[in-house]
Amino acid sequence: MLYVIKKPLITEKNSFHAEGGTYAFEVDKKATKTEIKQAVEKSFRVKVDSVNTLICRGRGKRNKHGVTKPKYWKKALVKVKAGEKISLFEGA
Repeated sequence: MLYVIKKPLITEKNSFHAEGGTYAFEVDKKATKTEIKQAVEKSFRVKVDSVNTLICRGRGKRNKHGVTKPKYWKKALVKVKAGEKISLFEGA
């Protein structure tokens, strides 16, 4: 459970969703929704309402030997209970 969350994803689209209480994280590919929920609740001291996950496809790199295989990664969209916020995404 220690290495479930790799990094928060801070983009313009994700910051728009953060106003509604949904936050995005890059997580371990083998992590389940319950493990992600427990890790977010323990790390940020908030109550999680729901977790949605999706597998994102990376881009292959072109080099002198051809094209490398794309790196796949997992994104988790975490919705917290109403009235709670994660201060990491607030910018303060």
